[in-house]
Amino acid sequence: MACGPALRPLRTSRFRRGRNLPSVDVLAARIADLVTERQELRQVGSPRAAIERNRVQLARAQWELAHALIDEHLAEATAA
Repeated sequence: MACGPALRPLRTSRFRRGRNLPSVDVLAARIADLVTERQELRQVGSPRAAIERNRVQLARAQWELAHALIDEHLAEATAA
């Protein structure tokens, strides 16, 4: 049995699927916008907090895109 502090603190997941499930195309466009925003934030020397908020939004959008793609391919596989 391991002793000592946990590697990561236990907490609930930051990402949960909502009721509103955007399409793959909408999510891809959102990710592109967030990437552009991130580049602009870095160019103008924005505060770290603003860049971190953008990073979390980008990670969330990528997570949603992954699940949307899984759902899309599962639906195609069950229809076939």
